Amino acid sequence: MAREPMARRLIAAALYGGGAIGLVAVGLAGLLLTEAKIAEVRLDALKGEPPRADGLYGGAFASPGSTPLVLVVLGDSTAAGFGVDRGRDTPGALLAAGIASITERPVRLRVAAANGAASDDLEGQLDTVLRAEPTPDIALVMVGVNDIAKRIKPADSARMLGGTVRRLRAAGAQVVVGTCPDLGVVEPLQLPLRSLAQQAGRRLAAAQAAAVQQEGGHAVALAGLGPEFAHRPEMFASDRYHPSPLGYQTAAIALLPAMCTALGSWPQEK
Repeated sequence: MAREPMARRLIAAALYGGGAIGLVAVGLAGLLLTEAKIAEVRLDALKGEPPRADGLYGGAFASPGSTPLVLVVLGDSTAAGFGVDRGRDTPGALLAAGIASITERPVRLRVAAANGAASDDLEGQLDTVLRAEPTPDIALVMVGVNDIAKRIKPADSARMLGGTVRRLRAAGAQVVVGTCPDLGVVEPLQLPLRSLAQQAGRRLAAAQAAAVQQEGGHAVALAGLGPEFAHRPEMFASDRYHPSPLGYQTAAIALLPAMCTALGSWPQEK
């Protein structure tokens, strides 16, 4: 998320609509404002930027004349790994290491994801990535929560995401998208604010999955990890919103099969 408190941005989406959560009644609006203020107190603010993770993973698999697989990561603060202190604990690094181990090939990682990014930032991130890596092998995109906070309509978010997937596929990349996570597990958000955010996330995730599949990508429903995160503070960073190293490991475990399958390298059951 961006520096503006997450609860305040979600409440703005609830009050003013824009296709994300929708207009609420005046009485409920007052309750939601109160809940948002409480959540802002309960959520600790993280400062700084995500740790750098770009580089080569699985160097032990390198051989003379071999070419590393290229993994690029686009999206928001969770895609970038905000909330952890070490680059190796970010999703990109975890997945690069996992792909290298399974394919037995080195993987070169380039991360363009950034704090506060939404789907309307993906085009610029992709421009940056393709200048450095014109022919990536595999791409990971994780985006969505900031779309809700910025009151971007799910249809518009899905259209922009679909365009990004289309461009990546045209560049020769396989694409895996982790769709909008379950906001119902963010416990500092009290009911009914948490329920509204959760409903908005589900609508957006459904629109994202349809757009990704239409463009030949692979969608992974990160909201399905909700039970893994619910009531488990060790899965969250100190702000109780972004994942901790354990939380990112859990997400990477969910994403890795889809990424290796897209590359044709996931072990088949016999």
